[in-house]
Amino acid sequence: MKKRILFLVLHRKDRSPGQRYRHEQYVPFLEAAGFQCDFSPLLTATEDRIFYAPGNYVRKIRIGLKTLFRRLKDIRRAKRYDFIYIYRDAYFFGSFIERRLAKSGATIIYDFDDAIWLKDENPNQGIFNKLKTPDKISRIISVSDRIIAGNEYLAIYARQFNPNVSIIPSTVDMARYALEPKPTNDRVCIGWTGSFSTIKHFETLVPALREIKAKYGDRVYFKLIGDPTYVEPTLGIQGVPWRSETEAFDLSELSIGVMPLPDNEWTRGKCAMKGLQYMALGIPTIMSPVGVNSVIIKDGENGFLAGTSTEWVEKLARLIEDADLRKIIGAAGMETVRKDFSVEANNEKWLAIFN
Repeated sequence: MKKRILFLVLHRKDRSPGQRYRHEQYVPFLEAAGFQCDFSPLLTATEDRIFYAPGNYVRKIRIGLKTLFRRLKDIRRAKRYDFIYIYRDAYFFGSFIERRLAKSGATIIYDFDDAIWLKDENPNQGIFNKLKTPDKISRIISVSDRIIAGNEYLAIYARQFNPNVSIIPSTVDMARYALEPKPTNDRVCIGWTGSFSTIKHFETLVPALREIKAKYGDRVYFKLIGDPTYVEPTLGIQGVPWRSETEAFDLSELSIGVMPLPDNEWTRGKCAMKGLQYMALGIPTIMSPVGVNSVIIKDGENGFLAGTSTEWVEKLARLIEDADLRKIIGAAGMETVRKDFSVEANNEKWLAIFN
């Protein structure tokens, strides 16, 4: 008889990049290995739009109650499953749901890919930010049977509360990123992908990009994917939306991919997904030397690390001026992802968790 996995997640399938890069792309592999995979997203598409828009607090309270009852139903059926997989948290507030699930008899697998024990407020959530209790993460970890952490920084935190911790990085499905070679373009496109909540990281790079624009003029242009409302007139940027179905194609326009980050407790827990996406497409990548970025990138070999505005300008200039270097660095980055940060390289690690 097939072993059954219940995935408790916030969003419906293919809505959240985090969910896709953590577990969704492994589901076909798990099903082929004989597991039955059932999903219980907390939010419907309509609830999602309301919950992440500004205002609408009465409707958001109703959504909070509806989703709570949704999770109570999951608790009642949990004993029918062999495994309960929880990504980040089962419910918005508290650890009550996870603690009840731990008594179901199913093996609880908890997966996280950010330093979510720290408070990182969503500007559209208003008073709901006050209800968040990041310290619940330690309680969830302590009642779970197995922990999956996206990198060593996160694993160090988790081991304080549970010794059964495995590290599986966020990964790219190389088959999904297998594109035809992009047409040659004499202009160099410097680009970033993210969301409205991480635009603040991109903006730390704007002064360096203005220097690059002043130096190279129309030889360079800039692309921002993820927030269609974002505008930066000095760089000629009008943001474009992220689309799951065209994600790899949209990224393939980039000649150089950038991932700037401030160095703090939150960013040290990030799993470098933006950089890995660029690298998977053979796009030469520059990242801030923060957290796992410095593990993935060997400076000057498979990408570049830039910690100051001067370093950003210098390394961007090197890549702009040398097309051959872009090809060499891009190919080395792609091989790094294929070897260590691809779905294909990590399938067996996921299977081991459920065995």
